[in-house]
Amino acid sequence: MKLGLNIVANGAHAAGWRMPGARTDAAMDIRFWKQMARRAEQACFHFMFWADGIAVRHSAKDEEELAYNARIDVFEPLTVIGALSAVTERLGFVASASTTYNEPYHVARKFASLDYVTGGRIGWNVVTSWSEQEAYNFGRASHMEHGTRYGRAEEFVDVVFGLWDSWEDDAFIRDKDGGRYFDAAKLHTLNHRGPIFGVKGPLNVARPVQGYPVIAQAGSSGPGQDLGSRIADLIYTAQKTKEDAVTFYSSVKQHGVAAGRDPAGMLVMPGILPIMGRTRQDAQDRFSQLQNLVHPRVGLPMLADTYGDLSDLPPDSPLPPPLERSNALKSGHEALIRLGQQPGMTIRRLYQIMAGASGHHIAVGTPADIADIMQDWFESGGCD
Repeated sequence: MKLGLNIVANGAHAAGWRMPGARTDAAMDIRFWKQMARRAEQACFHFMFWADGIAVRHSAKDEEELAYNARIDVFEPLTVIGALSAVTERLGFVASASTTYNEPYHVARKFASLDYVTGGRIGWNVVTSWSEQEAYNFGRASHMEHGTRYGRAEEFVDVVFGLWDSWEDDAFIRDKDGGRYFDAAKLHTLNHRGPIFGVKGPLNVARPVQGYPVIAQAGSSGPGQDLGSRIADLIYTAQKTKEDAVTFYSSVKQHGVAAGRDPAGMLVMPGILPIMGRTRQDAQDRFSQLQNLVHPRVGLPMLADTYGDLSDLPPDSPLPPPLERSNALKSGHEALIRLGQQPGMTIRRLYQIMAGASGHHIAVGTPADIADIMQDWFESGGCD
């Protein structure tokens, strides 16, 4: 079983920072991050993971509503990885970098550099961005349409891989006596001219230690799965139930086979948020406390992209019909609609679910219970 640690700002649960004894400044405390990296390595986790965005991403109506959101101040992941790699030896690091609001040369250079800094322990989580706020930070009046984003991502990834191929593994001979620094026959200038990008190359970093850094991908929509089946070593996904996880796992593996990939080389890793206690009752009490601390001004905006503004409706009333479409996360939009259609679902219950783990599976129980759940999903073909 492969294990990744995904720390989101002040915690994956939106109300975690409000719990008694919680570190309210954890998001910006590098000593805390170093401690977590060391502990993850000691516990034999394979990597730490950053699902990052390049904006204050939210659906709040105004700044006063936004003021209740604790996911505001977060480290830029590539920067913090440099620090964490210095205090670890085996732990991998996987970070998001958007293909929508970056340029291929920047991404290729940064990840190649970090592959050297970490000694071959870096991975790129290929994301297309989903929030309007990111568009506003990069000179756009609106977010790029979903299909267009994935078309750009396809070419973007090809360019990055081409830049990583600029140099053969032994291109740099660094011959002091002869004065020749590299073997010209082992330089491959990209000269890419495509519908979106024009990139000459070569990359001004030697070939990454791994050849290609590990590629992660988190798109669960149709275009997302198509891209993942072509490029990804690791598929990160949100699945609320084991049954859904098994279905998604099978779909990913089938996409891989259709793309000519070995399905065993594409790891499917759904997110899970464990809420633990010494007893099951302790765990349930902790979970209830967390859920009750979700402020409506935090929870309601989480539903806004799918259901619109719900602030005028009683929080314990059923969900209204969803909006016809969303340009955000397609798979997330569809999953939220399915949750909203469950018997007895209310506005409050739904935003508490989303605040708990952004649509990922929440497991509540003793450490042994959590281990049993993970083992069950693994042995049932729901995850790697």
